[in-house]
Amino acid sequence: MLDKIAAIKQEVQKIIVGQEHLIDSLLIGLIADGHILVEGVPGLAKTTAINALSRALGLDSKRIQFTPDLLPSDITGTEIYNPKTGEFTIKKGPVFTNMLLADEINRAPAKVQSALLEVMQEKQVTIADDTFKVDRPFLVLATENPVEQEGAYRLPEAQLDRFMLKVLVGYNTIDEEFEIVNRVAKNGFEAVEKVAGKEDLEAIKAKFNEVHVDDAVQKYMLKLIFATREPEKYGLGEMKEYIEFGASPRGSIDLYKASRAHALLNGKDYVTPLDIAEVVSDVLRHRIILSYKAEAKGITSDQIIRRVLEAVKAP
Repeated sequence: MLDKIAAIKQEVQKIIVGQEHLIDSLLIGLIADGHILVEGVPGLAKTTAINALSRALGLDSKRIQFTPDLLPSDITGTEIYNPKTGEFTIKKGPVFTNMLLADEINRAPAKVQSALLEVMQEKQVTIADDTFKVDRPFLVLATENPVEQEGAYRLPEAQLDRFMLKVLVGYNTIDEEFEIVNRVAKNGFEAVEKVAGKEDLEAIKAKFNEVHVDDAVQKYMLKLIFATREPEKYGLGEMKEYIEFGASPRGSIDLYKASRAHALLNGKDYVTPLDIAEVVSDVLRHRIILSYKAEAKGITSDQIIRRVLEAVKAP
């Protein structure tokens, strides 16, 4: 299985230079059946990454550009009346795919955002009186632009909680960008070949389900979660005034799943505290609701997570 994972990453890296954390996060989402929210300025290969991964796995992928005038039916699909037959037929929307890129998801109003909730959580879509299952695997990669906020909407907490990971994508290093420019200037990027399929992905998921989590390690995960809810019980009393709400129970589940997937990607069949430390910020940064005092003082959820990691002793 490790050979297959390495082959998939190698194909994606034909056109993605650097951004290894983003690639690993996409693989974690696919393996652990989670969705990914990516925040980064335009031009950092977010769209290219999901297209490359879908081609390497031979999966179907679609893209939705979110805009303020988008309607829920533009995402899920709708009924169309046929005047010749006098009957309605179902036209399925772009959510019926394996990998869905929701580009600039915060540019659409809440009604459209909520149209994704059912399919993200239940893997099904209701159109009129009919319910349709989406194909498996199913991964939503949503992107946010943190710079330009004109015409942008705040994502509802209920929807944020549906994302397993929130990944922050930054600029490439100077050496990486040098390589990008050179590839484009010479012969362009290599074509991404299919090196695995749905059967291989299912085999990888079977290995994922065998990854062991010791009881002490699992309790360590839960202590990290509970430290965001009851910081004073973990020697973090000074953090209490900055946290409106701590991480949800879904955060506990996703931390468990993401840690196991990270261990598998690194060739292990057991989870260590290091695996947890590598994914905990991505799992929790969008689940900690900050108070007005935190926002006024410029305290971020990432700073709170770092303090939690320092305060909670690893086994």
